[in-house]
Amino acid sequence: MEKLINDFSFGLFFWQAIILVILILLMVKFAWKPIMAALEAREAGIADALVSAEIARKELLNLKADNQKLLDEARVERDAMIKEAREIKEKMIADAKSEAQVQGAAMIESAKASIESEKNAAMAELKNQVAAFSIEIAEKVVRGELAADDKQKALAGKLAEEINLN
Repeated sequence: MEKLINDFSFGLFFWQAIILVILILLMVKFAWKPIMAALEAREAGIADALVSAEIARKELLNLKADNQKLLDEARVERDAMIKEAREIKEKMIADAKSEAQVQGAAMIESAKASIESEKNAAMAELKNQVAAFSIEIAEKVVRGELAADDKQKALAGKLAEEINLN
């Protein structure tokens, strides 16, 4: 440090100070304005970017609100569609049950009518068979009764008397 103080020259110091002042003046005249303009432009750009970011944030909030509203509407519509589908399903089941009951009742009535007609046919067949057996038995009894001549004459006389009485 002592060496610096011993080697100090006022002339050199004076010229260095003048060069520094000239350099500062040149910087102020030629560089300061463009640097300041660039800084102000940068500051304005940042401010514009902040405003744009704020606008974008507000638009994003609006879009979120719109999306939420659309989601709510879609949920309501979905719930309505599910409810309608359930009602249609229940109606179809009820219709199918009533149709099945109607068809079942018709089948039961048809079966009853078929049973009744088969019963009547069986009864008619049974009556025909009973009548045929009765005739066959009566024929055998009459043959047995009328096998003798005297029995035939007695029966003919009896029938003649009955005819005369009427």
